[in-house]
Amino acid sequence: MTLQERVDEIFASGGTASRDEARAVTEALRAALSAGAVRAAEPDPSAPSGWRVNGWVKRGILLAFRFGETVDMSGAAGGRFFDKDTLPLQPLDLVSGIRVVPGGSSIRDGAFIGHGVICMPPMYINIGAWIGEGTLIDSHALVGSCAQVGKRVHISAAAQLGGVLEPVGALPVIVEDDVLIGGNCGVYEGAVIKKRAVLAAGTILTASTPLYDLTKGTIIRAAPGEPLVVPEGAVVVPGTRPVVSGPGKDWGLSVATPIIVKYRDEQTSARTALEEWIR
Repeated sequence: MTLQERVDEIFASGGTASRDEARAVTEALRAALSAGAVRAAEPDPSAPSGWRVNGWVKRGILLAFRFGETVDMSGAAGGRFFDKDTLPLQPLDLVSGIRVVPGGSSIRDGAFIGHGVICMPPMYINIGAWIGEGTLIDSHALVGSCAQVGKRVHISAAAQLGGVLEPVGALPVIVEDDVLIGGNCGVYEGAVIKKRAVLAAGTILTASTPLYDLTKGTIIRAAPGEPLVVPEGAVVVPGTRPVVSGPGKDWGLSVATPIIVKYRDEQTSARTALEEWIR
């Protein structure tokens, strides 16, 4: 049986499945995910979003939760670190009176991390995630369960890519190559960020978020059962739109909404595209 067939058979068995077999299958799945041999979602040119979800991978991850036991993992994430010898840690001691609270970064087994990825502490990458080569995960950033991140992506400080495990058929968060995600951004519920797009700091995107394209005079909405797709090269900033009915209109209230203010061209870097519009 293939790994997929084993996962599906055990998942369908529910509580009657062999515990030992289930744990062996989840271990094999973690190894395959970590090696990049399987993915929770993968490119599919025939799909409307350009991606398809592999629901069986999500089912396998859910088996790990169902058949796992809570154990002491003290020190599991605090072992080994690798950095430039020209950037050593400051030699603090108790006499300095400085209090450094314990903490750090974690990457769950079952996440694929490409060559040259940089992880700035503290950050967290969850099981099922896929991170392409040369990507930077900045401090306080989260890459949630099964999120797929391309090559040379910059995920800035405190940005969050939501995890999507259930429903198993839902597409996880997708960030394609050469995307810049600004600080404090939130990308949730299966949104797809196409290549070279830029999200300004504080931008929030979900499947139910309408995206206003000022350059084309259109409103981008997710089709039923499909994710919100941010077009390639789009420069997105947080904006507002007025409440047009009820007390909100009388009170002059507005609600937050993302806005496409321009598109990057081949000669314009992500930061330049954003900074030109802000000015």
